[in-house]
Amino acid sequence: MPSPSQNAVVEMVGLTKWYGRGAGGRLALDGLDLVVPSGGVFGVLGRNGAGKTTALRCLLGLVRPTSGVCRVLGADSSSDLHRVINRIGALIETPGLTPSLTGRRNLALLARLDRIGADGVERALRAAGLAERADDPVATYSLGMRQRLGIAAALLRDPEVVVLDEPANGLDPAGIAEIRRLLVSLAAEGRTVLVSSHLLDEAEKMCDSVAVMEAGRCVAVGPIGDLLASAGTGGVIVGVAEVGAARLVLVAAGLNVTIVDGRLRVSCPPADAARVTELLAAERLFVNELRYETPSLEDFFFGLTTPAGAGALP
Repeated sequence: MPSPSQNAVVEMVGLTKWYGRGAGGRLALDGLDLVVPSGGVFGVLGRNGAGKTTALRCLLGLVRPTSGVCRVLGADSSSDLHRVINRIGALIETPGLTPSLTGRRNLALLARLDRIGADGVERALRAAGLAERADDPVATYSLGMRQRLGIAAALLRDPEVVVLDEPANGLDPAGIAEIRRLLVSLAAEGRTVLVSSHLLDEAEKMCDSVAVMEAGRCVAVGPIGDLLASAGTGGVIVGVAEVGAARLVLVAAGLNVTIVDGRLRVSCPPADAARVTELLAAERLFVNELRYETPSLEDFFFGLTTPAGAGALP
């Protein structure tokens, strides 16, 4: 069995999971290798069916892998999870809440199972931003607030590692923003937040690093900035009054130019922006806007996987 990596909060090595047997079997994880370092928000991205939830279930001991090694905080998830379970908080499915009870009462009942006192309940409510609504019935909560209460339940143990499966799923834009702010704040407190998502735009806003999963494998992993840099150059966006004439000048100079929303997009690195302005100025075509357009996480993702949809995966 491979030894744990230094500074790895989560480690998956050759993780494989089959559901069913024979011709009707389904391969959910196909030799998944993934290391999540300590601290920050780490996103596991992929379309539905990529294996995100199965990987998190294996990590938390809810599903036994067919083969491979899965560790969290140095403990084997299949045999040794009891050693570290009090240092982990998780929300894998929609939280089971009693609508007629208050948020505080719901948490108090869950806390009692782990012999957590009132101080722990209050700390979790504050961390989730629900202290002011703690004494209102859950039936009066928005969907975003209910999801935050579920995350508060995951925080009852004051965990070092928080594992969340699609915490913003089904929320409206305001609810998604609430969850984003909450996860970023948890990471700022020194926790490691591991979150699966198919919302690429949100992942780019809140994650420090991501892993892209496709067909049960990790096809890319690293800090978002490094991954986007590896995607190649973006383009220089040029605003000019005479768009058509400016395009002809740049194309004649051998540049790849397209017109996007009334502006020119020149495929070149930022260092070549000065040449673009010089070429146009020589023809008395003066630039009124110049900015560099970097690739987005969405661009990077669809460059690795089969294009389908935009912003949210099917």
